[in-house]
Amino acid sequence: MNIPPDLDLDQDLDPCPNSDPTPEPDPYTSTRIQFGLELRKCRIMSGFTQKKLCTAIHLSISQLSMLENGHRAPNRDLACKIDDTLGLGTALVDLLDRLERAAAQIPRWFRPWLEFERTAESLCIWGPLIVPGLLQTEDYARAILSRNPGITAQQVEENVAARIDRQSILRRPKPPMLWVVLDESVLQRPIADSAVMKDQFQHLLEVAESPRISLQVLPYSARSVVGLLGGFTVADMPRSRPSVAYIDSQTIGDRVSERNEEIKRLEFRYDLIRVDALSRYESLGMIKESMQKWTT
Repeated sequence: MNIPPDLDLDQDLDPCPNSDPTPEPDPYTSTRIQFGLELRKCRIMSGFTQKKLCTAIHLSISQLSMLENGHRAPNRDLACKIDDTLGLGTALVDLLDRLERAAAQIPRWFRPWLEFERTAESLCIWGPLIVPGLLQTEDYARAILSRNPGITAQQVEENVAARIDRQSILRRPKPPMLWVVLDESVLQRPIADSAVMKDQFQHLLEVAESPRISLQVLPYSARSVVGLLGGFTVADMPRSRPSVAYIDSQTIGDRVSERNEEIKRLEFRYDLIRVDALSRYESLGMIKESMQKWTT
């Protein structure tokens, strides 16, 4: 997400106290981008050009541009200096503290994936064990996350909130296209009590009504073994950027891959899985049948 620079850095801009020059940041985008958006908005509202602010805080215009565009990580000392110069009290320092606390709840290896997921044009998702996070209900997610060894009740709620926040990309005016294939076992495995399971499958039926979400089920009868090693997601990126993959595993290592050969293998596996899956119509019928099981 790039923010256009000021049109004229040598002339002061007129303050615009009644306007909002930047869109509200996505609720689950990166710390750098959220801070940069707010910084630029505060600077313009205070009547400062980039040049005027840079002169006051002894920073180069290129460094400030990188900060406002989210290409440079902010730090507390610089945020404090800008707060003082723009007369903001502790607004930017407080924002940075909140963003860093929120980011601390997300595993470091997973953070790059959030940016790929947020900007992807389409996501091809294979779910062999559980409903993928982007389609989970809050109670279903809580049932899964609460089973992590040693986790506290507070951490569970923070992780649930983070997972639900990720789903905001599906509520955008133009969300990414989702191509989702679930194994039939996902419909049969009792993750939680019957009410939670029923609500989760009802949610799947509702989201499947979207023209930008394709939901299919791979039945036991297909005898497919291609995807049994684990779930994965392949993100098709815009502007001819190479695809990226998120790979489920039981290790604590990096599970985000940009290696071309690995991406190609996963795409080939996904095609083989999807060709053996039921049609969308048949898949929704199977989900409805599963709901009846959990209802009774």
